[in-house]
Amino acid sequence: LTLVFTGEGASAGSYGYTNSGYSVYEEENERLTESLRTKVSAIKSLSIEIGTEVKNQNKMLSEMDNDFDSAGGLLGATMGRLRTLSRGSQTKLLCYMMLFALFVFFVIYWIIKLR
Repeated sequence: LTLVFTGEGASAGSYGYTNSGYSVYEEENERLTESLRTKVSAIKSLSIEIGTEVKNQNKMLSEMDNDFDSAGGLLGATMGRLRTLSRGSQTKLLCYMMLFALFVFFVIYWIIKLR
């Protein structure tokens, strides 16, 4: 790169540089700057989309956490009822199971008989 002082007659746009390739470097620099600007813009939009997706996923996880809490409460209540039932008389529970089995047997017998 060589600099040549052109004196007072030089135009304001030439800055005193000769035609030794400076404009080529400047054009390449502008092209690379524009490419970088495009890439930064793409990364910015991608990061905004990622942020939106993270917010949506956090909202969904919060809703799932609430659903699991309510299911856990329901399961706890059911387990409490089961414990209460198991503390009762074992003979009473055995009678209920035998009556249920007998009922199922008669229903199946009746279905087969009607065929």
